[in-house]
Amino acid sequence: MPAAKHILVFRFSAMGDVAMTVPVIKAVLSQNPELEITFVSRPDFEGCFKGIPRLNYFAADLNLEYKGFTGLLKLFRALKKTSNFDAVVDLHDNLRSKILRKMFRVSGLPYAYIDKGREEKKLLTRFPNKVLKPLKLTTERYADVFRGLGLQTELQHQLKKNPQPLTGEIIKLTGDKANIWIGIAPFAKHKGKIYPLERTEEVIKQLDNKNVKLFLFGGSLLEEEICLQWEQKYPAATSLVRRLTIEQELSLISNLDVMMSMDSAGMHLASLEGVPVVSVWGATHHYAGFLGYGQSENNIIADDIECRPCSVYGNKPCFRKDYACLYNIEPETIVAKLSGFIN
Repeated sequence: MPAAKHILVFRFSAMGDVAMTVPVIKAVLSQNPELEITFVSRPDFEGCFKGIPRLNYFAADLNLEYKGFTGLLKLFRALKKTSNFDAVVDLHDNLRSKILRKMFRVSGLPYAYIDKGREEKKLLTRFPNKVLKPLKLTTERYADVFRGLGLQTELQHQLKKNPQPLTGEIIKLTGDKANIWIGIAPFAKHKGKIYPLERTEEVIKQLDNKNVKLFLFGGSLLEEEICLQWEQKYPAATSLVRRLTIEQELSLISNLDVMMSMDSAGMHLASLEGVPVVSVWGATHHYAGFLGYGQSENNIIADDIECRPCSVYGNKPCFRKDYACLYNIEPETIVAKLSGFIN
């Protein structure tokens, strides 16, 4: 096909998966200066794409305005009106994105879509007889889609830290930076990814005795309640849950010295800002390709229990019933790894 000038890209969820597209989109646009991209995703994620040259963000509310099949038709028509696209890139490959890309195909546009390596991941997560070997990084799978369209897409896989100035509104929460700042993102969508909260509290308790400031990240009302309780108990801790926009969170994250996170969005948001992450893994495994962009395997904390990983996304119930992969990790192990950044 002729060189594409304007590409339409889909990736609808989840936040971590969408965040992982950002370094790829930046690389594609910087290495193909004649290219323009319109990126379609949920309104909540728009802040991750601010300031990227030649990137248009189309916020699609798939729970309201564009819900269901009739909503997809409406979305298709709305996108058709925005520009004359040269190609469609599907970085999601779920039912919704398949329908949408085929609508564009019928209208004459070529498309390319991600190979998620589903069969390889089945071998990685089966038990017994799992095939425990590293699979392609998800960011490279994203990049492969653009390469398939003939676009230059080379990824450096390096953290690039560039602390942003904090606004007065953020400084009201954080105060001026006078010591080491540590982010703690203890939550995830699925239980198999969440380090037991009573043990996370023990990590916070131990760090509270050091000369550091702790910032707690989350999203839901329940997570807000938990983090407020920790804030009240530990002077070093400040809850940010539901207090900042995503743009403000990213600005604050850019000033952290290190983030502690599960295999979840916190890791990927920190990666966008060049911040090293001490990542805690339970039912999932970085071999599936979801380690944060530019993050070091040396900062991974995980148990080597033989049934792990049992799931790509952490959404399967523990067949042992005890989530030993998570409970086998001692809080002191996490504190020791974080202390390497304090000292």
